[in-house]
Amino acid sequence: MPFYHRMGEVPKKRHTTFYKPNGELYREQVMGTKGFSGIQSILYHHHPPTQVRATRRCGEMKPEYVEQADLRHQHFKTFDLKAGGDPISGRQYLLGNSDVVLGVCAPTEPMTYFYRNADGDELLFVHQGEGELETIFGTISYRQGDYLVIPIGTTYRIVPSAPSRFLVIESQSDIVPPKRYRNEHGQLLEHSPYCERDIRVPERLQTHVEAGEFEVRVKRQSVLYSYLFDFHPFDVVGWDGYLYPYALSIHDFEPITGRIHQPPPVHQTFAGENFVVCSFVPRLYDYHPQAIPAPYYHSNVESDEVLYYVDGQFMSRKGIFEGSLTLHPMGIPHGPHPGKIEESIGKTETRELAVMLDTFKPLMVTRQALGIEDPDYMASWLPPQT
Repeated sequence: MPFYHRMGEVPKKRHTTFYKPNGELYREQVMGTKGFSGIQSILYHHHPPTQVRATRRCGEMKPEYVEQADLRHQHFKTFDLKAGGDPISGRQYLLGNSDVVLGVCAPTEPMTYFYRNADGDELLFVHQGEGELETIFGTISYRQGDYLVIPIGTTYRIVPSAPSRFLVIESQSDIVPPKRYRNEHGQLLEHSPYCERDIRVPERLQTHVEAGEFEVRVKRQSVLYSYLFDFHPFDVVGWDGYLYPYALSIHDFEPITGRIHQPPPVHQTFAGENFVVCSFVPRLYDYHPQAIPAPYYHSNVESDEVLYYVDGQFMSRKGIFEGSLTLHPMGIPHGPHPGKIEESIGKTETRELAVMLDTFKPLMVTRQALGIEDPDYMASWLPPQT
């Protein structure tokens, strides 16, 4: 995170005595990344977070990748997937590599447990719905268009208040604002398409002191483990630091435009190890008198491009719709569909809304994704038959 934040009660000095009203000590936990050289927060619990009553292996969360016979552009219709499960068990993985995994989730069941990803950060894009992201750091309300950034090791639970649909990006590294948008102190700069005012930190910290049986499921190396506690995991009375979950709305992303077509880096919103996430939002088109607003044909020589279509009419594509997911792999060129270049000339704006994931290692496709593939997509650049 680019800035320091504090919630609840914390002692004046770290690593010093901090007593409950009954005279017992609160239990201090340092939660940090990259050993002790990354960002961190310090939390104060009613109970030692190490007091686990029982643990067991309870499942796997591994994508089932398949080897494909050819290299082609692909279109997956994610709304054809059946909704189900809870916000964790309902995740359906579609693409991935050793750096990042992408999937979708349309849960129909509540989470009866808490969850912690010990492999890396998560980025959840809220395509539909609203509700709350409850975490050990406090609660964040979410709504359509929100990006929810959840740091590695964060214990959380998603509680929808309306039917929700998520685009899920699970990273093996931290997910941060692009470096070129930040100064040496981490502050977002004037040319950044969003600023700290747009970032929504946890709204409230509710400390739970009730006893009982509480389950936390932890994912490590794609294996799911169950831990049982005799106390509620959200027993934190206060914390401070730079590591915590936050929300950023795609509707608060301010597009960068120019006289001629701007390349995808101007849409970049987040960065991870060997991948970037971009936001395509409603914006004015290029204003050179001879500008061609549609993108030029280009070759993904060193990256795979994934686009998830959220709303509106994407100006360079036809035959795609809400919930479409396209993969344009490295090695073969791609670009606007026939007629879209000419159609864009003279247009003044676009109303499209989409999320893009570009990876710098090839993506693998899952068996689940092949079940919702549009088999005619690769041929969609051919001229119409007469």
